[in-house]
Amino acid sequence: MLDSIKQFLGEIEHFASHKKEEIEQFRIKFLSRKGIIPQLFEDFKQIPSEKKKEVGQILNTLKVKAQEKLDFLLQKTSENDEKSKLLDLTLPAESLNVGSRHPVSLIRNEMVEIFARLGFTVSEGPEIEDDWHVFSSLNFPENHPARDMQDTFFIEKNGDINDVLLRTHTSSVQIRTMEKQKPPIRIIMPGRVFRNEAISARSHCIFHQVEGLYIDKKVSFADLKQTLLYFAKEMFGEKTQIRLRPSFFPFTEPSAEMDISCNCNGKGCNLCKYTGWLEILGCGMVHPNVLENCGIDSKVYSGFAFGMGIERIALLKYHIKDIRLYFENDIRFLSQFR
Repeated sequence: MLDSIKQFLGEIEHFASHKKEEIEQFRIKFLSRKGIIPQLFEDFKQIPSEKKKEVGQILNTLKVKAQEKLDFLLQKTSENDEKSKLLDLTLPAESLNVGSRHPVSLIRNEMVEIFARLGFTVSEGPEIEDDWHVFSSLNFPENHPARDMQDTFFIEKNGDINDVLLRTHTSSVQIRTMEKQKPPIRIIMPGRVFRNEAISARSHCIFHQVEGLYIDKKVSFADLKQTLLYFAKEMFGEKTQIRLRPSFFPFTEPSAEMDISCNCNGKGCNLCKYTGWLEILGCGMVHPNVLENCGIDSKVYSGFAFGMGIERIALLKYHIKDIRLYFENDIRFLSQFR
């Protein structure tokens, strides 16, 4: 009898169905008037007196376990029934709102794709830099305004090339690449830069930039012009024209500002301030001093560099009128870009 009771205990422990029909069969089998447990209690009367205590304890355990299992399964089944009443399976599912990329990310990715078709690869570097990689190696004079704490976010200022600061441009990646890699070099450097610029009371000090660098033998200003013309046509349309105006940058010589033709086709509008042209970037031939500072022979190699703000390109590409919209996280604005 003990072996049978232990077998029934195991069967009760492993019973786990939540179907009403199977639960009812479980009740009938073990707990009904003609079930196994009542029958075992009848047989218990025939057990010798010396074994009644041992058999009685395990028989009571069997009855308690069977009743607890039945109560538990009935409660679970009742809860599931209540939930199913609350859930209308005929209702359509809620639609999932698919997000969109930020316009700055979209333009950054498009710029990377355009220059990749010209053989440019992406290089990245640290955002916390030292004076050497941000200023000194790039031919900045000691009294240049960019070295002033009012224009640059210095973390540690000792008055030498070991000053620690937040990079003001991604040109520092150019220097790090030229220090480690010998020409030919053809890279673009997208990333965040930091400047203390008081555009307005609500303007941001963090913005995004893409710079490009090409170093090889016999690289000319004509190569620079054709590269930038290709970029402008790919980004703004086949009819886009460019013009280069002489300018000055410490790290390039000669240097130029580049404009693109406005969508008004030269008629003049508020966007171009009735000039027909829109400035988008600065560029020039890499200064020989910069090449020499990186261990590259300026008599053998030459190259060009350019840099532009991603926010600026996105403003013109998408006709956004206020740069502050980039930072306000307004869903109505951001959801327009797919």
